[in-house]
Amino acid sequence: MFETKRHRAKVIVYPAGLAWRQLRDDPRRAGRLAVRLALRNAPGRLRRRLGRTRLGALTTPRPRDPRREAVDLRVLLELRSPLGGTRLGKTPTGVSRSHRETATGERRPVETVTGERRPGERFPVLHLVTNALPCTNAGYTVRTHQIALAQLAAGLRPHVVTRLGYPLAQGVADARPTVRYEGVDYHRLIPWLPPRDPAAAVATAADRAGRLVTAVRPRVLHAASNHLNAAVALELRRRHDLPVVYEVRGFLEDSWLSRAAANTQDAEFYQLSRELETRCMGAADHVITLGTAMRDEIAERGIDPAKITVVPNAVDEAFLQPLPDGGDLRTQLGLGTDRAVVGLTSSFYGYEGIDTLIEAAALLHDRGTPVRMLLVGDGPERGALERLAADRGVDAVFTGRVPMSSVRHYHAVLDLFAVPRRADRVCQLVTPLKPLEAMAGGVPVIASDVKALREIVEPDVSGVLTLPEDREAWANSMESLIYSPERRRKIGQTAREWVRAERTWRAVTARCLTAYEKLDLG
Repeated sequence: MFETKRHRAKVIVYPAGLAWRQLRDDPRRAGRLAVRLALRNAPGRLRRRLGRTRLGALTTPRPRDPRREAVDLRVLLELRSPLGGTRLGKTPTGVSRSHRETATGERRPVETVTGERRPGERFPVLHLVTNALPCTNAGYTVRTHQIALAQLAAGLRPHVVTRLGYPLAQGVADARPTVRYEGVDYHRLIPWLPPRDPAAAVATAADRAGRLVTAVRPRVLHAASNHLNAAVALELRRRHDLPVVYEVRGFLEDSWLSRAAANTQDAEFYQLSRELETRCMGAADHVITLGTAMRDEIAERGIDPAKITVVPNAVDEAFLQPLPDGGDLRTQLGLGTDRAVVGLTSSFYGYEGIDTLIEAAALLHDRGTPVRMLLVGDGPERGALERLAADRGVDAVFTGRVPMSSVRHYHAVLDLFAVPRRADRVCQLVTPLKPLEAMAGGVPVIASDVKALREIVEPDVSGVLTLPEDREAWANSMESLIYSPERRRKIGQTAREWVRAERTWRAVTARCLTAYEKLDLG
């Protein structure tokens, strides 16, 4: 089977299936065996491409090459399906949604799986996402899970499907096709063969996800950033005649722009990414996004404001409970009680501006107002930030990633929660989740004065805003709050009450249902 060129493409699929049949009672072991067998029998060129095994799993994928990614983006843009040609955007006047045009212009009926819906009936929703809990813990995956939980509580039946190959392609040896986590069903499109290009990936993912459509019978396809998930949803719409909601959680091109000084808006990758994202927004039946700054950006791209709904980030109601005692953890981390503790929970990317926070702490030390820093999280900038703190003589504790269940214990240690984001486009537009969690616990927040953060912080009422990328402004604002414990208490309490009233997942997810009700659900 593995010796002829004709069958080399099966080296991944066959061992995975064999391992699953032999070890169905131990799916994690099945995943490890599947990867080992696949790599052992793969041709040398393919084996080198996939990488070596580590603890029975694939290693981290190769670093991104913007030149190659630009080629992939051009391939997607040139597709007539699902993003290009006559399939883009609204159905032509006079043509029902069940008679879409094929790539050659020929109209044909599309087989549907939806039946007649009774008034008041709740319905299944199929979410298409990049990654998910329990394998990946990040703001993106928490949002997905909390929306699904809130939809369950509202009587809907959410199912979540992750991108093609996840989590095996990310080095996680878990070959279970479905995982139920806290009542939510997470489906994986595995086993898989690495596709030759993004067009093939879209088609293959739609083939695999189409089986879920048949089994789950959703009324809505709800895709979350980025454009690849939207492309799969749009292809499923063509095949199954289901409405598509595209949830824009960020702007891929602006995140890329912020990661290196050499990245510019004139770059081909930036322009192609922006065009693809915009075309997906235009092609979707409805668009959901995180805040008003993002809504305005989407509308400026030519998307009808009437088909955009804001569903902001929020918190689980457990975050509104009184914080646990932070004394033991404070002692364990060596923070003591003689100085104020300023910190954050974040991913360590350049646009988060954590270097500005460290520089401000160094300035306070020089003024005779020393503080301790508690920096919870990880990311590509962590090493540079640790070196910066050491060079500036800042007393900083870097914890790395911590379990989600422990986050509130770290909040309890803090006197101030900092959000020192830069003034980059991505920070101006995208509203973060982490400060809301701190605000829910009554921790006073100090943040950069950028558009997205103004949506969650009312200056000197529910938080303090200061100039981004300005260490002196940050030092002044921090010093003022450090010496005003009563002001900190009032700000924290006001923020907590605002979150309770406006930003629980139960409250904001109701807007998803409102958006769904604007669609033709059949």
